[in-house]
Amino acid sequence: MKYIITFLIFCYQILFSQTQPIIKSIPSTDQYFETKVIDEYRNIENVKDSSVIDWMKEQNSYANSVLQSIPNRQYLIDKLGEMDSKNEYSISYLQVTNNDKYFYLKRQVKENTPKLYVRNGFNGKEELLFTSAEYKRNNKEYVINYIKPNYDGSKIVVALTEGGKEVGEMIIIDVEKKIRLPYTITHCWPSDGGGVSWLPNNNGFIYLHYPIVDNKSNLFLKNMTAVLYKIGDDPEEIYPILSKKEYPELNLKEEDFPIVSINRNNPNYLIGKIGGAANFSDTYYSDFSELNNKHINWKPLYKKEDKVVDYVLVKDELYYVSAKGVKNNFVARTSLKKPNFLQPEIIIDEKKDEVIGSVYSTKDGLFITTTKNGVESKLYFYNSQKKLQEITLPISAGNVTLTTKSNNFSDIWITCSGWNSPDRRYKYNISENKFIPENTNPIIDFPEFKDVKVLETTVKSYDGKDIPLSVIYNKELNPKEKLPLLVLGYGAYSNSYSPFYARIALLWAIKGGIVAYTHVRGGGEKGEDWHLGGFKKTKPNSWKDFISCIEYMHKKGYSNPSKTAIWGISAGGIVVGRTMTERPDLIKAVIAAAGTLNTIRGEASPNGANSVKEFGTVKDKDEFEYLYEMDSYQHIKKGVKYPATLITTGYNDPRVPVWMSGKFAAKLLADNDNASKNPILLKVDFDGGHGRDNTKKKSYEDTADIFAFAFWQLGHPDYQPKENTKK
Repeated sequence: MKYIITFLIFCYQILFSQTQPIIKSIPSTDQYFETKVIDEYRNIENVKDSSVIDWMKEQNSYANSVLQSIPNRQYLIDKLGEMDSKNEYSISYLQVTNNDKYFYLKRQVKENTPKLYVRNGFNGKEELLFTSAEYKRNNKEYVINYIKPNYDGSKIVVALTEGGKEVGEMIIIDVEKKIRLPYTITHCWPSDGGGVSWLPNNNGFIYLHYPIVDNKSNLFLKNMTAVLYKIGDDPEEIYPILSKKEYPELNLKEEDFPIVSINRNNPNYLIGKIGGAANFSDTYYSDFSELNNKHINWKPLYKKEDKVVDYVLVKDELYYVSAKGVKNNFVARTSLKKPNFLQPEIIIDEKKDEVIGSVYSTKDGLFITTTKNGVESKLYFYNSQKKLQEITLPISAGNVTLTTKSNNFSDIWITCSGWNSPDRRYKYNISENKFIPENTNPIIDFPEFKDVKVLETTVKSYDGKDIPLSVIYNKELNPKEKLPLLVLGYGAYSNSYSPFYARIALLWAIKGGIVAYTHVRGGGEKGEDWHLGGFKKTKPNSWKDFISCIEYMHKKGYSNPSKTAIWGISAGGIVVGRTMTERPDLIKAVIAAAGTLNTIRGEASPNGANSVKEFGTVKDKDEFEYLYEMDSYQHIKKGVKYPATLITTGYNDPRVPVWMSGKFAAKLLADNDNASKNPILLKVDFDGGHGRDNTKKKSYEDTADIFAFAFWQLGHPDYQPKENTKK
């Protein structure tokens, strides 16, 4: 007992006696039209400067010492490991070829990273193909973050990334011989940049080449090129098939992502999509035979104004989902022989309360998914008799995802997901209207979660709009109790908070808290109108909706400001950052993970030109005003008592620059008169990126840090240091 008490005293001393490092402010003044803006910590943007690096390392060391000293942080890591250990293994990235070969990544319970396996058929014998441990270079740990087999499963592309950087390299494995071919393709990011599209002959593929992969370079994410690679060629020799440089007649921008694919339903065409951080894109097409030409004749297929959400090819016809001129999307058809998106044949009209999301095809017909409020999914079938019928799912699902082979097969698999239940995967037999369980992951019941419930409701925002809200809690919601409340928000790029098996939310609930997922404007929960409701000029709706959801939980009596923490990731940093700067009285703690916190400087980052499509540009007077309004860093005011804040970031982040988090932390520390009582922690992972592709161990530690920090600040008794403990 003596040693335990001594340790607790030591923890308290660490938490409250260390001096937090500071960095000198070297301000810069910018003139935006009639507005002069002072940027106090512009010097932090030079992340290669030794003084900036040293300060970030000191901040990281300080943050880790505080976080690791919070009582019961290790319990959270152990609990996550215990939950994971109940599954003997976990499978991800499942790919099924036309000849029924199953490729997937599998991680055994005691393994830190997954390995690549294959088997013939669902019940076939499992064989190990490749492990990332075989790829260690320069003593760095690599993780497999993408796989793509060819059509007959004789070869497979495997992408690997180091340190959570996401950008990485690709190798090719001969499946029959179980050997790695002697070709390494660098300068690629298939997990995000359109993936790999195999040639019909199975001996080559198309991928997106990134000329510069240093995410600190101003040329990173510029002038990407779709290239053709044939196995046996020198990977250093680039054969471009779509790019700004080689195809000036298409007027591509340097920040565009020219992604070329060959549709497995009809390999007679090349499809060239001009991708990026926009919901819709200009798309071109060409005959496959053009691939042998020095210059491909790319013809317009559809424009971004056609608002094509998704499509499938059936012979020479294109069936697509569109948001053009409607709220909830419709399904239409046009011919690839003579595309007409101005007067298409609408085959499924928009539905009143459901947003049509995706369309899939098999030899039997079309399958269409819809969602209501982003949290209630349905499945429909459209047959050759032009009849639409709902397919009753085997279980209620908040989210439904489908996978198919091609139009030559009836095979289709449906995965049903929900907040408080493991994903369940079924193979659907259309002739018998029967769902056959085909789970690749074991379905494990957690007795500790048996009383966890979900409330799907809507909240009136400041302007009367109904905002969907998903509330996860244990046993019952008692208005007399004021429980620790963790509120999450995103609201950008039309991305939805779709229900998934949220074990970390369930863990928060059984520890006596409530988790609320907000479906604010800017997301895609209610279609494109919902996205545009939190876009550029209307972006304030995103955090105002978020604030309304928090106020709702308080008015219901479920929590109060002293028991409320908010958590935003990436673009969700705008939501939580502007909530804390606009309503600091409403919350006790903030977690901003890889957050977009300094929007008027976004264009100074490599990904900035791409993000202009969603947030705006400072080169336009009106859009500068929009960006300034959503800039959390610029809204930090002296003398305001801001909530306790945990800011996490990765030095190698290819999406949101590390300096955004650094500047935000520096200004909070300098301007926050109450810093001694409300800690401001900056945690910088110098081996990490945007928080993706982490090892199991790293994921546990990051989650434990967030939960321990939040529980500590919200007064949970199990996470409080013993200030007055006596020997």
